[in-house]
Amino acid sequence: MQALTILEHGTGPAVALVHGGAGPKATWTGLDSLSARWTLLLVHRRGFGASPPPPGGQQDFEIDAADLGRIFQDRRPHVVAHSYGVLGALLAAAQAPETVRSLTLIEPPLYFLAPDDPEVARLESLGNAVLTHGLDADPAILREFLILAGAPDGGGSRLSDGAVRRAWGARLPGQARPDLTALRAADVPVLVASGGHSPGLERICDLLADALGAQRLIAPGSGHFVPAAPGFVDRLEAFLSSGGGTESS
Repeated sequence: MQALTILEHGTGPAVALVHGGAGPKATWTGLDSLSARWTLLLVHRRGFGASPPPPGGQQDFEIDAADLGRIFQDRRPHVVAHSYGVLGALLAAAQAPETVRSLTLIEPPLYFLAPDDPEVARLESLGNAVLTHGLDADPAILREFLILAGAPDGGGSRLSDGAVRRAWGARLPGQARPDLTALRAADVPVLVASGGHSPGLERICDLLADALGAQRLIAPGSGHFVPAAPGFVDRLEAFLSSGGGTESS
């Protein structure tokens, strides 16, 4: 399959930025200062930017994993992944832990970690409705989902109709089962981050950090778009530096 588009800038060890349902520009606001000491690889998942569309036009974390696995093999980067993008990143890293220097995982929809949590069940229900029905989802559900996913007014200030259309028909996150045991056994340094705006996402992130023996960060102030939260970039850089980031890539 045709390779993904990767916009590269900066100097230093490689940091692959893997966005979720929103594009790279919206997702990675706040991280530009890293380019003074790190080479930022802005990965465009299939259907975004100049990257080719996904097969059948539908997002699929398994396809993401195959794409990302090739990038990780070539560059052995630190990986920072957000939302739906975490699913493919985790699958690829679990299959070949030696291809990543570290993982920073931001608010992933890993619902299987909390099967009996009502807040998590509500998140999954909202997400599934929007991924299944797109803009035809019940307006109240669509608005609640958009607010949760980063549009404060529910009207798409950061998530446009185009983002919902791209997500329509995507493989449901609840089907993802990354091998967390393999990652923990490989001793990959991990930071799990959240924005303190959703009890269900906080629960998922707590459980993910426990499963991976990860550092845990709550950075409020920017909702689901945690990278833009005050202080996040400084904490991220400290983590990257402690995870072998001074080595050349």
